[in-house]
Amino acid sequence: MLQPEDLVFGDVALDRSCLFAHRDGKQIRFTRSERALLLLLTRNPHSLMRRSQLLDAIASANSDTSDRNVDFLINRVRSKLGDSARSPKYIATQYGEGYVWIAAQVPAATLKPDFAPAHGFLAIAPVVPRHDERLTKRADYITGQLRETIAGRVGAGQTAIVVGNEECAATRYVLRVSFRDGGARLDCTATLREVQTRRIIRAFRVEFAAAGTTSLTPEIERVSNDVIAALETNLLEASEGLGTPTDQPLEIRLRKATTLLSASNPKWLEKGLQLRDARERNPASADIALQWCLHLFARLVLTNPFTGISRSEREDLESEIEGTVLECLPLVETNPLLMLAAAKLLYFVDRGHLELAEDLAERAFARTADFAAALPLLGQLRQARGDFAAAVAFFDRGIEMADPDSEFERHMRVLKCIALLAAGDREALEATAFSCESPHSPPDLTVMIAVLVTPPGQSLPQAVTDALVAAGQEGAHNAIDYTYMTSVRHLTSLQARAKIMQGLLAHLTRLHGEDIVPPFVLRGTGLIGSS
Repeated sequence: MLQPEDLVFGDVALDRSCLFAHRDGKQIRFTRSERALLLLLTRNPHSLMRRSQLLDAIASANSDTSDRNVDFLINRVRSKLGDSARSPKYIATQYGEGYVWIAAQVPAATLKPDFAPAHGFLAIAPVVPRHDERLTKRADYITGQLRETIAGRVGAGQTAIVVGNEECAATRYVLRVSFRDGGARLDCTATLREVQTRRIIRAFRVEFAAAGTTSLTPEIERVSNDVIAALETNLLEASEGLGTPTDQPLEIRLRKATTLLSASNPKWLEKGLQLRDARERNPASADIALQWCLHLFARLVLTNPFTGISRSEREDLESEIEGTVLECLPLVETNPLLMLAAAKLLYFVDRGHLELAEDLAERAFARTADFAAALPLLGQLRQARGDFAAAVAFFDRGIEMADPDSEFERHMRVLKCIALLAAGDREALEATAFSCESPHSPPDLTVMIAVLVTPPGQSLPQAVTDALVAAGQEGAHNAIDYTYMTSVRHLTSLQARAKIMQGLLAHLTRLHGEDIVPPFVLRGTGLIGSS
């Protein structure tokens, strides 16, 4: 069904992050430059977006930032949306000046039921020569039987549907079955693909005897079993790496894979010696190398914020993370979980790798959408670019997929609060409020969360105030340093950074004076002249 985060304009349902859209049952993918234009246009409807603004939007995504290139990209987006320059429904031209997004957003409730993208698990598409009605009827019967057999064996909440040959359903996978009448038998070829990547998972021949000569059931059973086995293998492969248990059921493996990339997973902190030994035994393993980097990452984010970590030690750890991850990149292209780990680490060290992290994360997400491992990072990447609505949508999706009261759910809620702070949306933040107390969070980090989300003019809980007083000036200085380096510096907007830090700085300077704020934090938030 239509996702709540989709933006609907006419007959187009646009993913809020502008990764893709759906129109007439077909999925549309956008390049990075096209997405940059769509984000700017759709976030500013009925407003003239001048060429200079559009050039700025695509500058980081495309080195060719000429006026002519903007026009070319606009025309390409129009083509994908089924739009016309002469009679525009979506993008109108203001000649000599720029472009205007003119489409009105449609409330989801007004959509016809048959318009909503399927968003199912598997689509089965028969491919039959045109005008062969007899073969078409037989193909429809066979694909219907395949659907029923497969649908009875996939997991709860996963659907299998039959679609027309010309459709590209908004599903995770598509099974295309081509039919050819061979006289004595019916020759078929079945191809199972991932929809977003178009990667072929499995292809095999299928043979049915001539109509009426024998039962179709055995071959349908065999094909269904092969498809289910291929899907399970694909999910298993997508969750391999980073120490994911290989001897446990798929559901447990997917849940484990989801928690491995959580920022507050203490397992990586505990495995330092074990991973150091493993690296010495197998220095060529990219998997072990990235696990070691996640250990170093855990040392940076799970340290006590009030005692902190020295600048030189932080720089050394981040340099080791950066160098190791970059060396591993050619070796992880076939493993989505390792790609996500690499993207997460490159994003965190904040050394100019934002585009690379986005590319890795988006390609990995196409293979890991069955579980929530990519959602925290995708939300953070959108947040870094200033698209807070898309970030919150990813975090909300992660909260929905998380086990109640789990460490992962809390992690997603904290990330959502930071995104709402960055957006300056205090009203939504108050509605999102949750208990800062958690068995999954060390007490000192719990204090930091409470300080971050409490408005500057509002009193802190007494226990939190006592902890801040006990930390002293040095502890308060370290806490500001820690928060900026772990949660704030990655955002490209100085204003958004300042909004996250506003409450923390107000509460701590009220207790310990303004001298506790590190100068680099004032510069990094644009507050150098106001604090």
